[in-house]
Amino acid sequence: MWHLCCYGDTRETSGDRFFLFTDDTIKSPSPALTMKAAVLIQRWYRRYMARLEMRRRYTWNIFQSIEYAGEQDQLQLSGFFSFMLDNFTQLNGNGPDLISQLLEPVVDPWLDREICYNLIPVPESYTGPRLSFPLSVSDTNALLAAFKDQQILHARYVLQLLYETKKLLKQMPNIVHLSTSYTNEITICGDLHGRLDDLLLIFYKNGLPSAETPYVFNGDFVDRGKKSIEVVCLLFAYLLLYPDYMHLNRGNHEDHIMNLRYGFTKEVMQKYKTHGREILQLFQDVFSLLPVATVIDGKILIVHGGISDQTDLDFLSTIERHKVKSALRFPRRSLEQLDIGHSCKRMRSTSGSRPGSRSKNKRTPNQGRRRCRNSRQDSAASTSSSSSSSSSSSSSFCSPRTPSCLSPRPCPSSPSMPYAVNVLQVPYLDSLCSVPPPAPPQHDREWKQVVDILWSDPKTHEGCSPNTFRGGGCYFGPDVTRRLLLQHGLQLLIRSHECKQEGYELCHGGQVGGRAFRFLPINVLSAQVCLCAFAPQVITIFSASNYYEEGSNRGAYIKVGRELLPRFYQYQVSRATRKLTLTQRVRVAEGSALKALKEKLFTHRSELLSGLQQYDLNNTGCVSVSEWAQVFESVLRLDLPWRTLRPHLARLAPDGSVDYPSCFEDMEPRIPLSQVTPNLAETLFRYRTDIEIIFNIIDKDHSGLISIEEFRHTWRLFSAHLGVDIDDRAIDDLARSIDFNKDGSIDFTEFLEAFRVVHKLDNKEQQVNGKTAGGKAL
Repeated sequence: MWHLCCYGDTRETSGDRFFLFTDDTIKSPSPALTMKAAVLIQRWYRRYMARLEMRRRYTWNIFQSIEYAGEQDQLQLSGFFSFMLDNFTQLNGNGPDLISQLLEPVVDPWLDREICYNLIPVPESYTGPRLSFPLSVSDTNALLAAFKDQQILHARYVLQLLYETKKLLKQMPNIVHLSTSYTNEITICGDLHGRLDDLLLIFYKNGLPSAETPYVFNGDFVDRGKKSIEVVCLLFAYLLLYPDYMHLNRGNHEDHIMNLRYGFTKEVMQKYKTHGREILQLFQDVFSLLPVATVIDGKILIVHGGISDQTDLDFLSTIERHKVKSALRFPRRSLEQLDIGHSCKRMRSTSGSRPGSRSKNKRTPNQGRRRCRNSRQDSAASTSSSSSSSSSSSSSFCSPRTPSCLSPRPCPSSPSMPYAVNVLQVPYLDSLCSVPPPAPPQHDREWKQVVDILWSDPKTHEGCSPNTFRGGGCYFGPDVTRRLLLQHGLQLLIRSHECKQEGYELCHGGQVGGRAFRFLPINVLSAQVCLCAFAPQVITIFSASNYYEEGSNRGAYIKVGRELLPRFYQYQVSRATRKLTLTQRVRVAEGSALKALKEKLFTHRSELLSGLQQYDLNNTGCVSVSEWAQVFESVLRLDLPWRTLRPHLARLAPDGSVDYPSCFEDMEPRIPLSQVTPNLAETLFRYRTDIEIIFNIIDKDHSGLISIEEFRHTWRLFSAHLGVDIDDRAIDDLARSIDFNKDGSIDFTEFLEAFRVVHKLDNKEQQVNGKTAGGKAL
């Protein structure tokens, strides 16, 4: 018989030494030695798991910080569009004309008539499902089977499905009230984000929607994933089949402006090249008609994002929700709306009195586009002081601000007054005049209610403050939750909007109405059940597994019965992920997160080098670890543990300082750009997604080709958005150099691919594979 003995190195698993001994060469160990070995192994295991957990957490922080930074970029771009549309008649002869159709589109009346789909022929060669309305169970089954087989629904049936869904949603209230008295349980699902496999797994494990299995899907059906069309068509089909048992809330991604950045618009145009434009217009209408909240038994409130200190469910139930086509379309702001002239007699007009003045919004590259997020505390104060004319300072977007002269200020006679004041201090002649804050216009109030519902996140601290990390909505604390639940006789708030590693999260603990909950987390795959005695007031549910990377997170859904005790069901779609060990899953996710972070470093290279060189006075290429971490955080604003990440990003010099040029060694442009100046190239790398969005607005026929003149217009919008001065000659030279066939048109897809940052090893592999494929083709 052989025995295995382990002498473990407590610092590195690779240092473990194993020896084999026979029964003849060893004696039975003493109890003390056995205990000592057990303690040693336990200590090693705990340290190993602690290191693994640390890697898992910073990987998660990287993914989430980059995701929220992208959302803030989108909000700022949308704010710029709104500002231009409100304040400029034209931009170099071509301003709002390009964006008015996006922000204030006029839907073709043709789409409101049945003729919009009846005139589209379905060829006999089409092998997909042929739907007949009103839908039957056989129709939804056929649709389900077709999507499993990777088939695409014909454009005629997509338009008809959207047309019928729009008619149904027009009849629905803003807040849908459900009862468990007619069914055993109601299933609540969170974000799906175009993950068809997650939706199919939910249906497989929990059952298809029916009178016995009612569902509430809590928004964000589309974007990011590759099967958004299939996901949303299935949900709409079951909504039409079982309108009393299938319920859909609107999410912040059910928004045509968000769809431009995160993939749904592109997916529709790729799958429906002929009728994609009409399909997108109908989707825009349908999304705006989705209810914004659901209430179960008058006790459980379900919204996509969250609430604020200004959320009023009674007012929310009366708004015309279809008017808020996009939460990213900021309400118009003007001095006339503030209506303060009567209180101050006549206020002297100044050149900077127009809200959103151009000078207020101009930014330099060194400032970056997320300078509104200098710190969570500072930004919270500054944003609240420049929020809209509403008396609340709880939510905002990184958008053109109200001028500081009209900002709420504490009255001089009461310096201890809280920041949310009931008096405005406005300039009048050479002094300040106190006036009551104006009531916000009805449209502004409606817009703000919708924004808070769709964009807000809970926090552990009391109070309500602007959500500076995302750039929109607010952070709401336990006191805000408690106040709203008590005001409306509710017991629990269920929301989505945030990816969670276990698929769900409980927060804002406490008893509401004297009742405590017990929760039963259930793993669908292993059927393991564990009890949790926590009594939260807020639950986050997220149903898209592997959201950031394979193995990065589980998906989950909730089932609520008549006793209103939520039970959690977890799952993970990928079979390959389930075969990986925990260490392997962490390693895969960590590698993907670090790669994304390095790409971001490369796009901010000049800013980072400039900041680091301020500490490197002797041009040694080295700075201290603390200086390195300070510069990285001040430039990138990602709130990451830079000291922990340093070994993955930069080498140490022999003296222990950071060799900061090594941060940029692994990344390079996908295609060498010798004809582009370094400053212009970095601008292109950094704002590649914004350029793509502006281009998609200009490319009205979605052909992927734009003329040289349209290319110039793209850059006029882009330079105005960033407040950077880009030389026209450099743009013309760039346009001519990428017009490969000299036909006066530019293939914008190829242009954008040239400005993609890749890892050097990946780029070399792609070049080798391309040469190999080319050789085989020959």
